[in-house]
Amino acid sequence: MSLIVRTPVDPTGRPYGRRRAALGVLCLSLLIIVMANTSLIVAAPAMTADLGLSGSDLQWVIDAYTVPYAALMLMMGAAGDKYGRRGALLGGLAVFVAGSVAGSLAGSVAWVIAARGVMGIGAAMIMPATLSLLVATFPRAERARAITAWTATSGLAIAAGPLLAGWLLEDHSWGSTFLINVPVAVLAMAAALFLVPPSKASGRGRLDLVGGALSVVFLAALVYAIIEGPHFGWGAAAVTAAVVAVAGAVAFVLWELRHPRPLLDVRTFRDRTFAGANLAVVLFFLAAFGSIYYLTQHLQFVLGYGPLATGLRLLPLAGAVFAGAAVTNVLTPRVGMRVSVVLGMALGTLGISLMTGVTAASGYGAFLAPLLLLGAAIGLSVSPCTDAIMGAFEERRLGIGGAVNDTSLELGGSLGIAILGSILAASYESEITGAIAGRLPADAASTAQDSVGGALAVAGRVAASGHADQAALLVRAAHEAFANGVAHTSLIGALVLGAGTIIVAVLLPARRRPRPTPEKVPESPRIPQEISPQ
Repeated sequence: MSLIVRTPVDPTGRPYGRRRAALGVLCLSLLIIVMANTSLIVAAPAMTADLGLSGSDLQWVIDAYTVPYAALMLMMGAAGDKYGRRGALLGGLAVFVAGSVAGSLAGSVAWVIAARGVMGIGAAMIMPATLSLLVATFPRAERARAITAWTATSGLAIAAGPLLAGWLLEDHSWGSTFLINVPVAVLAMAAALFLVPPSKASGRGRLDLVGGALSVVFLAALVYAIIEGPHFGWGAAAVTAAVVAVAGAVAFVLWELRHPRPLLDVRTFRDRTFAGANLAVVLFFLAAFGSIYYLTQHLQFVLGYGPLATGLRLLPLAGAVFAGAAVTNVLTPRVGMRVSVVLGMALGTLGISLMTGVTAASGYGAFLAPLLLLGAAIGLSVSPCTDAIMGAFEERRLGIGGAVNDTSLELGGSLGIAILGSILAASYESEITGAIAGRLPADAASTAQDSVGGALAVAGRVAASGHADQAALLVRAAHEAFANGVAHTSLIGALVLGAGTIIVAVLLPARRRPRPTPEKVPESPRIPQEISPQ
């Protein structure tokens, strides 16, 4: 038997023998996408100091990855269905590696932002490909467990990114954190040729290019507005983006309703299970990603943990994700999707609400229970939602199914970081402004009000000038302002997720009704006996 896998997946034949090894490759590919953001959070202080980043610069370093990632996924998922899902995976990994290497060599803000944008394009190719290949490779009876393993990988990456980045930052510059992804991506590319079978839809027809273009326009504008408005104010740029997003969404829906072969059949959202699962993913990741974003900052800026120590203290989250995933494998088949999803969202709400009691005097113990509950919530609820979303698509449209799931996830994460991050920033600024009024020069006061990191930097300069008592007062004020901001923001996050839990509980049916099995379009039986680009 040839080492290179050349025979396409045949969904009507025997299960693919190397499917569990292939799942490992797909999970590795997913791992780097999530680590690209979580490792950056830990590297942000060193990057800010080295490049002199403002709060706006740092926000766009983070979000330059998010905008192309979210905007391109639907189009990339459709292209993978038509031209080859493994080809999309390999191409995305290559683009991701190029962006990562460029980021590690960056010497300016513009260079870092451009490199992150390239990584976002690669991620948009990789993410839907991993999920569509998973569903195409595993028989229906085994898909739920495979999707659970795929979901648990996200939890591992949330902790692994900061841990690996922290380890590198002990002896290397922040640029080294971009290189975390390179060996993993190269390994995944090589292993994909040996273990992941080619897969594409036959009879897919021509791509809906107009629908694809409209999806890119409205999603890019939507994510831009989500980022720009809450963080930097609803000026002309944010308002224009919001208007473009609304107009683009309306045009996309109208076009898809009339197209004979739409990129995305928007009528699918009439199904309560499908709509409820997408809503649950958006709301859950809004609350979860937003809270993890500021929790990590609190560990570094208020509790004073270094990058490595911060990464180590996020490990309970990963363990809890795996525990929740193990429970949902047993629970969901017995009690149904709604119970598992609502239970997970309720646990997430409880975890975030526990952080409403955080003060400047709180230690790591105040965050351990929230981390465990959030991890268990991810493991319990995300896998059943993903399984339900993918179950709404026939075999030849799996790339679109994966893109819909991943777009919901990314939109939720973007909303969480933007909305909860802006609430935290406003609360912090309000608290610290009164505490430092009249005590600092205007420029120093503005820097201290911009972020807790800025306040600590100002305190360092004040201490170096021989005013240790004044520096200590500024540090205390910054810690108290940020801790109070965490408590206030956690209250908002808990209220949002709690309300979302009730809505999802009402929307999801008690038991998922059996869905008529769509007529399967057979895959291409063979491809030429050479290494396929798929």
